[in-house]
Formats: sequence, structure tokens, C-alpha cells
Amino acid sequence: MDRNNRNRKPRRKVCAFCADKVENIDYKTIGKYSRKVLSERAKIIPRRVTGTCARHQRQLTVAVKRARHIALLPFVND
Repeated sequence: MDRNNRNRKPRRKVCAFCADKVENIDYKTIGKYSRKVLSERAKIIPRRVTGTCARHQRQLTVAVKRARHIALLPFVND
């Protein structure tokens, strides 16, 4: 069993935003994605965990930070 697991490549994660054909991630629509991309402590989950592509991760980070500044998302969940 261990031999089979060593030879097998892990499955490539697919960007959820590319799959949904999302062009731009906006701070106004971040509420839809907040459960997937934010931890329970309201931290942004990294690309390697979520499988988001680099382009959408950059847009996501900017959108989350903007939404936090205008109080659409919390900075910290207690």
C-alpha cells in the first residue's frame, strides 16, 4: 500500500474562480466567497490550500482588504 502512494501524484487543485469563469473579484461580491477563502479567524487562506490561481488570489486579497476597510468583513473573528 505504501508503494502505491509513493508513485501516485497528488491531484491538481482547480481554481474555483476560473471554473466559474469569474473575470474580476470585487469587494462588493466578496461575501459570496468569504466562507471559502477566509478562515474562522478571518484570515485569508493561502493559494496552496485553496487551489486558487495567482491572478485570482491577488484580486481576492485586494477585495478582502477593501471590504474590511469599509466594514463589510471583519478584521478578526473572536
